[in-house]
Order: sequence, then structure tokens, then C-alpha cells
Amino acid sequence: MATPSTKPKADGRVSKYLREVRGEMRKVTWPTRKELIAYTGVVLFITAVIALFIGVVDLIIANLVRLTT
Repeated sequence: MATPSTKPKADGRVSKYLREVRGEMRKVTWPTRKELIAYTGVVLFITAVIALFIGVVDLIIANLVRLTT
């Protein structure tokens, strides 16, 4: 005789997952608008500095390769 499955159905697992995600999202401390603008500025600044650094290093390496050929 077959025994009933103890696994929850897929739709039950999905709804449980979504309920748990919602519960966790309520615990998140969201930044204020002022903090968000400040953090965005920091990220943009650091990105620009790194891009500039990579560009300068690339230019130096390209000139060194050009000199050796």
C-alpha cells in the first residue's frame, strides 16, 4: 500500500518562501534619502577614480609596448 507523501507541494513551498522573504524585508533598515544620495555620491566618485587609474595604467602600458616594438 502506498503511503502519502510528506513533502509539501511546490506551490506551498513557493508561498512559504515568499512569506518568509516578506518577513525578512520588514526587518531591513532602509537608508534615508539623504544617506542614499551620499552613498551614491561615494560610489560614483570611487568608480571614477578607479576608471581613471585603469586608464592611466593602460596608457602607460600601451606606450611601453609601443616603445619596445
